[in-house]
Amino acid sequence: MNRTFWKEAVVYQIYPRSFQDSNGDGIGDLQGIISRLDYLQKLGVDVVWLSPVYKSPNDDNGYDISDYQDIMDEFGTLQDWEELLTGLHARGIKLMMDLVINHSSDEHPWFVESRSSKDNPYRDYYIWRPGGPDGERPNNWSSVFSGPAWELDETTGEYYLHLFSRKQPDLNWENPKLREELYKMITFWLDKGVDGLRMDVINMISKVEGLPSSHRDGLVPGELAWGGEYYMNGPRVHEFLHEMNDKVLSNYNIMTVGETPGATVEDAILYTDEERKELQMVFQFEHMDVDSGPDGKWDVAPWTLSKLRDILHKWQVGLADKGWNSLYLNNHDQPRMVSRFGDDGKYRVISAKMLATLLHTLKGTPYIYQGEEIGMTNVKFTAIEHYKDIEILNMYREKVTEGGADPNSVLNAIHIKGRDNARTPMQWDDSANAGFTEGEPWLKVNPNYKEINVEQALADSDSIFYYYQRLLALRKKNPIMAYGEYKLLLPEHEDIYAYTRTLDDEKWLVLLNFNEVPQTVDLSAELSKATELIIGNYPDDAPTRELLRPYEARVYRLKD
Repeated sequence: MNRTFWKEAVVYQIYPRSFQDSNGDGIGDLQGIISRLDYLQKLGVDVVWLSPVYKSPNDDNGYDISDYQDIMDEFGTLQDWEELLTGLHARGIKLMMDLVINHSSDEHPWFVESRSSKDNPYRDYYIWRPGGPDGERPNNWSSVFSGPAWELDETTGEYYLHLFSRKQPDLNWENPKLREELYKMITFWLDKGVDGLRMDVINMISKVEGLPSSHRDGLVPGELAWGGEYYMNGPRVHEFLHEMNDKVLSNYNIMTVGETPGATVEDAILYTDEERKELQMVFQFEHMDVDSGPDGKWDVAPWTLSKLRDILHKWQVGLADKGWNSLYLNNHDQPRMVSRFGDDGKYRVISAKMLATLLHTLKGTPYIYQGEEIGMTNVKFTAIEHYKDIEILNMYREKVTEGGADPNSVLNAIHIKGRDNARTPMQWDDSANAGFTEGEPWLKVNPNYKEINVEQALADSDSIFYYYQRLLALRKKNPIMAYGEYKLLLPEHEDIYAYTRTLDDEKWLVLLNFNEVPQTVDLSAELSKATELIIGNYPDDAPTRELLRPYEARVYRLKD
């Protein structure tokens, strides 16, 4: 397997709106990030992934872009961005930008032109269709953000497709002129020195010809249906990505990761096999659905370690020889990992370290989401008015306002799964608004910032922060963490995730207890070869190595 910087790197995701405000307007910005670069260097990250900072009306917090080659006023200027890039590079940190090219904003000049008339040269940059004989929508697809995926535009009397918000019209990748425009834009940023690209819902850029309605069983006329089978991993997606790689990406030494909801292991191999020259890795979502019931994300179901481990194991084995894994348990679209997969109460610190051990000892490239390194938790706002996320607000309106559902049960689902859990401002210290802003924060700060903050973490030598720092330092010194072969142990255990990593003559044993109850480890043959505790989340090695304490993580070096 080829050794590359992006396989060995650790990536830190910044959600700019919530990271650090520098001017008191309550919104995080580029100068705020610049002021915290020494913090990122201290942590030891190799790459910063910056969620979108382009010009945007902010219908979906920057994922609706109106100008791909300029910076959102709230965040600063292109000069600020260049200062950020220079500051990162001076500290040996690379910059990965978000690339949102399945859709644009409806305020992008292309769409303004496209909607002006049916014969406009930009008309075919987007996906337009006439309505049916009685004015019905072109098909029955629902938007990812609730409601129909089609919006009637009165100027021309036709509908445009928007798989997300109605202010996020889908770009028409079938149009070669559009693709060339996008490639020019990507080149613009790479020529400025960008080191990587995270591609938003990139597996949705190719739609099935004819855009057929979904025909799942039980549909009644007029009912909306998820149409993902017609736009996820579509018929030309690999052709488009190969073309992008050939014309642009291959000319630069960068890292690429594609967000690919619904992708299987087999799909991921097609996207990331180095010989195919498309992407380097993907974000898959199978493990993010482990606590979803049959009715989707908001149908919250209990998860088990067996389910989670089976999924992670499948991806470890499936991409062992071809392709590459991205390793994450939370991001800007997911709840906080310690609240979801650990214990955000009594065992918050210990379980956060255990989950970190998992992410950094599996095979793949680990991604840290801002605040994860200090154990930030989900927030429980008591009223829907305190939430800002379009997905949450649309769902609440559909289920409660229009559907009559119990508001408390819907709020409970939001407390568990809502995207705003990840978007509450970064907790820097115990001063007003957690040191994030001197103004009124755009989204309320989690009330627990007095106890959970960076200042507290840096003052405590046993904090989650310093545990992450140790994991990242270990990765720089030990190629086994990136390249070692993974082998699962104790596949039937309901509370322990155990595996080995092997590279040449080096072998590590990883033991993880996902329960607050101590667990017995039946691995006497392996433990008898343990010569060194490389890292663990308790201050000492266990009195008895066969017993894992609550949420304990231990990594041993083994010798034959």
